[in-house]
This record gives sequence, C-alpha cells and structure tokens, in this order.
Amino acid sequence: MPLSSMTGFARSAGALDGLHWQWEVKSVNGKALDVRCRMPQGFDGLEAALRTAAAKHLKRGNLQVNLMVSGLAAGETVTVNRAALDRVVIAAQELHAQIGGEPPRADALLAMRGVLEIAQPEIDEAEIERRNRAMAASFEEAIVALDAARRAEGARLATILASQIGGIENLSRAARDCPARSPEAIGARLAEQVSRLMETGASFDRDRLHQEAVLVANRADIQEELDRLFSHVTAARALLASPDAIGRKFDFLAQEFNREANTLCSKAIDMTLTQIGLELKSVIDQLREQVQNIE
Repeated sequence: MPLSSMTGFARSAGALDGLHWQWEVKSVNGKALDVRCRMPQGFDGLEAALRTAAAKHLKRGNLQVNLMVSGLAAGETVTVNRAALDRVVIAAQELHAQIGGEPPRADALLAMRGVLEIAQPEIDEAEIERRNRAMAASFEEAIVALDAARRAEGARLATILASQIGGIENLSRAARDCPARSPEAIGARLAEQVSRLMETGASFDRDRLHQEAVLVANRADIQEELDRLFSHVTAARALLASPDAIGRKFDFLAQEFNREANTLCSKAIDMTLTQIGLELKSVIDQLREQVQNIE
C-alpha cells in the first residue's frame, strides 16, 4: 500500500426522485479518525453510515463532511402564501414610491421568506431507507475519491521523506568520518589543554589529570549516537516500504532522530562536528514536519 497523506478534498453528487445532493469531504491532520458532519435538518439518520464508510477507507485524520441538498422530493408541492405575498407587495410598492428605482420583480418577491411554502408529504420508512442508501452510496464515492487524493499526496511526501532520510544518512557519515573525532585528534586537543594548565604553574596531580582526560575523551565519543542514527535510517526506510499506516511509528522515529542529533551536538568538541550536528538537526526538523501529515 503506498504512503497516504491525511490532507485531501473530494466531491460527489447524486439524485433520486427529484431530490439532488452534493457531498463535500475535506480532511486534515489528526491523531485519530474524527468525522464531523454538517447536514440539513432531516438527514441526521445518515451519520452512522457515513462514519462506517469513512472508517472503511481511512485510518486517521480530521474529516469535515458537508451535505448540500436541492430540488423537490417526490410528492412535494410548492404553494404561494397569498397573504404574505400581499404584505410584501404593499411594502415594496410603498418603498418604490418613496425612493424610486426599479419596480419590484416577481422573482425577488417570491424569494422573500414565507412567500413560498413547500409542503412535504408523509414519507414512509421504506422510502427514507431507499433515499439514505442512495445518499450513503454517493458519499462512499466521495470517500474513495478522497482516499485517492490522499494517496497521491502521499506519493509526493514519500519522495520528500526519502530525500530527507538520505540527507540524514549523508550527514551521519560526515560526522563518522570527521577527522576531529579520531583518537589522535582528541588526544592532541586534550594534551594542548593540559599543557596550558601546567604552564600556569599550578600544582596538579598528574595521575588525576590523566584520569580526567580519559573521562573527557570518553564523553566526547559519539560512536553510540552514530550507530543509533544509522539504525534509525534503516528503520525509516523500512517504514516507507511498509504496507501499513505508518504515521504514528514514523513520528516516534523522528523524535528518536532528534534525540540523537541533540546528544551529538552536546558532545561535539570541534566546530566541524558542531556544524554537522546543526545541519543534521535542521534536516530532522524538516522530516518531523512532513511526518505530521502521514496517515
């Protein structure tokens, strides 16, 4: 299964017995699958079916569902409320006589609230069930289209993530091969520092000084951090190739990358290693930002 993003948008439409509808579904990042529905009055009975359809195709994301309905269902009739129309006409004529302008138009008068009345016939449960099945099927078309859009975005994300993982690996290699972390370089740096202390004329225990120098050298060793970074790179590539939803696991792995980079920077005793560590943190931050959008 290709990588899937949590960001996407899709529409679908349908009609039945003169009733027309359109679904709009939009998803953004979320820790779990959260479906929120906005539907006209009388269509609340669809919500359970919508949640089931969404969970069938999606694992995570905040999903906003909008339903727009138009047209007349079978058996609905439209009548003009004459009393309301007469009041509106009188008010419009008085306003026209007072301020002039275009005379009131029929379409504008009919659009006034209360002038047109729609009478809805009693609908039996079988008809409601048939309508709901048709609308739910149309909604699932929108969810399938949304899933496709999220996977297309996921393919783009996969390319970006692969590049960033490669960047982390290259910087880890640069840190591993940095001349400043060789035992000889560390020893020379410590010897220089000890020599400066001895030149001050202060009294030092040479054996104790040697032990402290060994401890400093051990603390400056970043081999464990490098080993874990390379291990995390391997794990990240395995996640990219996984058929499962990997967003949560990748988010945790990105945190582990960041922890090792922080430790590497804190142990660096050379400007070259420090610069490598800072570049490493920058790439990892970019990786973490992209990972937040993975399902």
